[in-house]
Amino acid sequence: MASDPKIHSFEEVAKHNQIKDCWLVISGKVYDVTPFMEDHPGGDEVLLSATGKDATNDFEDVGHSDSAREMMDKYCIGTIDVSTVPQRRVYVPPKQAPYNPDKTPEFVIKILQFLVPLLILALAFAVRHYTKKE
Repeated sequence: MASDPKIHSFEEVAKHNQIKDCWLVISGKVYDVTPFMEDHPGGDEVLLSATGKDATNDFEDVGHSDSAREMMDKYCIGTIDVSTVPQRRVYVPPKQAPYNPDKTPEFVIKILQFLVPLLILALAFAVRHYTKKE
């Protein structure tokens, strides 16, 4: 790494998101991992999925070895301008319909499911009774 590290904007780093040109942001530093794409034990897809964002959590969650962390130094090309990194989006759950404790339509349907068969049965008995020859 050069003695005078270059400061990169997040927009600039995000443009490098291809197999032949791949940069990552990890712990405030910018890494050009293009030469390492074929050698990465997890495959190039893992590295490509970490482009266009701060990949620090992705890197730390995997639990890289000390030798992997030392290897990072040769790929470091500078630091990230933290003022250009977009804020993390906070998950906002979709609004749900308000809870209806009454549940009137469901109650009516259950009553009808019980009464309609009884009415049909009663009608059948009435028809049989009145049409029966004595």
